[in-house]
Amino acid sequence: MSSSDLLLSRRDLAFLLHDWLDVTRLTERPRYAEHSRETFDAVLDLAARVAAERFAPHNRAADTSEPTVDDGRVRTIPQVKAALDAFAGTGLFAATLDESVGGMQLPHAVAAAAFAWFQAANVGTSAYPFLTLGNANLLLAHGSAEQVDTWVRPMVAGRFFGTMCLSEPQAGSSLADLTTRAEPQDDGTYRIAGTKMWISAGDHELAQNIVHLVLARIPGGPPGVKGLSLFIVPKVLLDADGALGPRNDVVLVGLNHKLGYRGTTNTLLNFGEGVHRPYGRAGAVGYLVGAPHQGLALMFHMMNEARVGIGAGATALGYTGYLKSVAYARQRPQGRPVTDKDPTTPQVPIIAHPDVRRMLLAQKGYVEGALALVLYCGRLLDEEKTAPAEADRERAHLLLELLTPIAKSWPSQWCLAANDLAIQVHGGYGYTRDYDVEQHWRDNRLNAIHEGTHGIQALDLLGRKVVVRDGAALELLLETIRATVDRAWKADGFAADLAGRLATAVDRVAVVTRRLWATGDPELTLANASVYLEAIGHVVIAWMWLEQVLVVEASGATEDEFHAGKRAAARYFYRWELPKVTTQFDLLESLDRSTLDMRESWF
Repeated sequence: MSSSDLLLSRRDLAFLLHDWLDVTRLTERPRYAEHSRETFDAVLDLAARVAAERFAPHNRAADTSEPTVDDGRVRTIPQVKAALDAFAGTGLFAATLDESVGGMQLPHAVAAAAFAWFQAANVGTSAYPFLTLGNANLLLAHGSAEQVDTWVRPMVAGRFFGTMCLSEPQAGSSLADLTTRAEPQDDGTYRIAGTKMWISAGDHELAQNIVHLVLARIPGGPPGVKGLSLFIVPKVLLDADGALGPRNDVVLVGLNHKLGYRGTTNTLLNFGEGVHRPYGRAGAVGYLVGAPHQGLALMFHMMNEARVGIGAGATALGYTGYLKSVAYARQRPQGRPVTDKDPTTPQVPIIAHPDVRRMLLAQKGYVEGALALVLYCGRLLDEEKTAPAEADRERAHLLLELLTPIAKSWPSQWCLAANDLAIQVHGGYGYTRDYDVEQHWRDNRLNAIHEGTHGIQALDLLGRKVVVRDGAALELLLETIRATVDRAWKADGFAADLAGRLATAVDRVAVVTRRLWATGDPELTLANASVYLEAIGHVVIAWMWLEQVLVVEASGATEDEFHAGKRAAARYFYRWELPKVTTQFDLLESLDRSTLDMRESWF
């Protein structure tokens, strides 16, 4: 077994990308015409190798020797920069980008699969290119040609890294309360002043420069989120020839010390403190992106990409924990079957015990279902960008918008649960630092928080996404799932049995959603939005499993170990997990007021 075999399953990725999503068909489109299955597989093999050789080996070291500040400079262990230099050497900074900026023009589904190797190997180190890619994609979509040449090209080359700066100490996730200011200057630039909190990768010495994307207010703009504008604020300014110039007025106040994800610096930054005074005066120099007061709409380009990416990271952490617990369970002898009471007989590997197999099956159901969802979202993005028909592009966009909060939150909850079960499979050893699974749990715990908590994603789903265009997005999702159900009924047998269970759940989604929005009371409707998100998420993952079962059934090789494992995990998910939504839908349909009626003084 190679070291990469404990990160992700290459066989599962091939099944999802080729047998199910048929990504090779994308090469019929002009954007991907230079690619083939061979180039896709070569990228995945390269990612697996570099992740195993350069990222995984320092995962523990980056956790135990977290970044520090020495004389105002952030210090990280040297393996982090070495790994990021190796990543830059793969060209994956430019994986999905246009050839015109040095990009590889890979399909998003393939790029997501490739990047998952790095997230599984070392989520802390992989966060630096993850944020940089999101920053570059936003600027490519909304920046000027000059901004693309100045800032994106160095990011594509791996020389500059990028961040997103939204939160502030007094505001947290309430972006309407941001106070960072942007004063216009005669030369067309702005001077930025304010404080940003929880900025991942906000300061380090891993690249020549850091390109911050900062939300700030131009004086005279409207209040709330409608008055936010977006600015490029580099750590180091450039001269007229693009060479590094003076330090911008961006000051590291301190690092936040986290439960996990320690390899990624997380910072408190002051903009415009007056420490560096570029060009003789205080205020960080910033460059407006797009139009004034459109900052949040532009930032959502990066945020939505990041939300699916967070789901992918949660999935990767859950997946590697699952593979490591399977390997441990096969090797660890303990106890005997319940039918064997003879203490002189040899102990059996713990995988022989039904309760251990239950925990492994649950993990398999969570992580392989989540991986299917993440890659499906990548395939939708490919459709949105390149489908020949406008109607198909619009359909993909609408479906992806609805699935984004689910793809972010469901893996963050249930692949964390998989990590918890991986610890349990290891027993007492799992609670020690001698095995990786405890770190995977700590690292994964962040994913339910950053880029919008579960509660924020739930409000987005129930409060916005399911009612957009008079419910068109939700109706499209249900219609798409029902099409899978119809195919499964025609297939008969095992798939048809699962289809009947899923059809019942889909019908409940429609009924419960109408019931929630018929109240006329938004506060009551949204009081249990998190339960709604969790229930819909389970239905979506059940759909992902039915899609996989249909591929297995069509293969005619249902009894080989890989396909038999898929069938077993699907059966488990439908019998142990999907029934949970019945109780949740009952609760939602009852319009329970427990949380609304609870008074602060009663706690």
